[in-house]
Amino acid sequence: MENYTVKDLMVPISEYATVSEDATLYDAVMALEKAQEEFDHNKYRHRAVLILNHKKHVIGKLSQLDVLRAIEPRDAKIDEIDDITRFGFSEPFVNAMREKYRLTGPLIKNALDTAMKIKVIDCMQAPSEGEYVGETASLDTAIHQLVMGTHLSLLVTRKNEIVGILRMSDVFAAVFHAMKQSEKKE
Repeated sequence: MENYTVKDLMVPISEYATVSEDATLYDAVMALEKAQEEFDHNKYRHRAVLILNHKKHVIGKLSQLDVLRAIEPRDAKIDEIDDITRFGFSEPFVNAMREKYRLTGPLIKNALDTAMKIKVIDCMQAPSEGEYVGETASLDTAIHQLVMGTHLSLLVTRKNEIVGILRMSDVFAAVFHAMKQSEKKE
């Protein structure tokens, strides 16, 4: 494991799903679908889309969870239901209230229709300080960052430019492979 560097496992930006900051959620989902169709079947599928500014620099990431959050119907009533958890009501009771409201409240279909209009810049996650790792960093360093920051991926940098993405799934696969090799030696 100590011989691996981040560069050995990263996915270059050119091979990752990307959209411009002006794109809609629909555009992002289509880019993700295209990337998944073109992926190397020996690797894990992409689970996020990188958002690029007009200079083609990465300014954020849109995960599958971010897309679902963006299309989930939210209104004052749902927020009120979520707020009652602070008063000690049980999770089953709160979930039953949410479900009852969803049956009579805004439909997810309406949210899907609006996904064509929602801009990715409004629901993407901007990278935090701990989400960057240099391409020459050791895999041990990257694992520490993934674990301590509870990140699913890290943006890989060369000097001050983002050149790739290191996905936890690829790191896990490398660790698992090393474990199997170690077991065979014993």
